[in-house]
Amino acid sequence: MVQPSDGSSVPMLDNVQSEAPQQAPVSPQAGAGGRADAGNMSPSFVHAIGRVEARFSSLGVEKEFAQVAGRSDTAGLTDQQALRELLLDRANRYLARAISWVFTIEGLETYLLIPRDPIDFELLLEAIRPNPRPTDVDVVIGSRGPLAPPDFANGLILPIIAFDQLYSFDIDSLIDAIPRPDDVSAEDFRPVAEDVFNRVIQIADNAGATDEHRALNYVAVRYPTIYSEAARQLTTDSALAGVRVRPSRLSGVRRIVDVIFSFRSRQTDVADSFFVRVDVTEEFPFLVTKLSPYYERA
Repeated sequence: MVQPSDGSSVPMLDNVQSEAPQQAPVSPQAGAGGRADAGNMSPSFVHAIGRVEARFSSLGVEKEFAQVAGRSDTAGLTDQQALRELLLDRANRYLARAISWVFTIEGLETYLLIPRDPIDFELLLEAIRPNPRPTDVDVVIGSRGPLAPPDFANGLILPIIAFDQLYSFDIDSLIDAIPRPDDVSAEDFRPVAEDVFNRVIQIADNAGATDEHRALNYVAVRYPTIYSEAARQLTTDSALAGVRVRPSRLSGVRRIVDVIFSFRSRQTDVADSFFVRVDVTEEFPFLVTKLSPYYERA
């Protein structure tokens, strides 16, 4: 289990099936934690994998932060360490509310984050690593609202996400939490797991806003069996050849998708496919069926 940076226990890679009531998106006019009228706007859920970045929302906020930094002892700290230390100080919490919180995916600015509950500003602050690394990952789950007005984030016009859950980890911690097959060494398992994770999050235009991408991202951080199966396939000289998502034939009242992983033998060029079924009806996706062989149907 990976521990989120706020110290609470977030069940990752444990196949937990969780549901939450549907919630309407936030509007910038409502402020942090506000909700749009559910009768006027249906919720659009997001389950995205990327990075949280703190940005100054205006020149005034930047100058105010500089004044606070000038009165503080930040000797020997990097800019990132100083930013984290100053914002974690309760006396400076007003700055955390004034700063824009940008969520980037594959290096592209994708969303602006607002906590559904103001107490969750703590999660944003903990997402600022004192020593950031390329392998750092943040996962945000929430509802997508309208585009931010130009004066909301220093001219950055992006969709606003009112998030209900935000947790941070690094890829090494994720892999360490995955049960490794007994017949696969740690040296062989780690690169396989990293490859599967990277393929999922690098699928074209995966902003975590469609049912397909929400299911993919859920499986990538909450279902360890796909990594174990990829490692097992490697022992038979088969490698991951592709990942795709399609609506399940079981979809009806609820929206259910099949996440399909294909492995191709390097010797025979024959592909074997496996799938998991995920329910994406509500804000929090959950597993419907475990990994099973997949057979193409006419």
